[in-house]
Amino acid sequence: MTNISALAALGDPTRRAIFEHLAENPSSVGVLAERLPVSRPAVSQHLKVLKDAGLVTDHRDGTRRIYRLDPNGIAELRDYLDRFWNTALASFKARAEKGRGTSHE
Repeated sequence: MTNISALAALGDPTRRAIFEHLAENPSSVGVLAERLPVSRPAVSQHLKVLKDAGLVTDHRDGTRRIYRLDPNGIAELRDYLDRFWNTALASFKARAEKGRGTSHE
């Protein structure tokens, strides 16, 4: 998975809705299609994009496939985003300390 493909995959509102649903409940294509205003084939295509991006995994359950979030892909995406968050916090801290050093109290 690349972080860019994961972010791009989540840029689509339907894929984001699927992703958010799977965060709460692993589901089949049929269950997802019932909850969304798109066809089963469209749900399958969205799941393929999410799977290719490393965000979703699946397993067979009889004749169905059950999809769930892939914890490894989620961890990689979180690590990627944490780098930006940590940089932003360090920058904020540096500015706050610089501002504190120049005040005349």
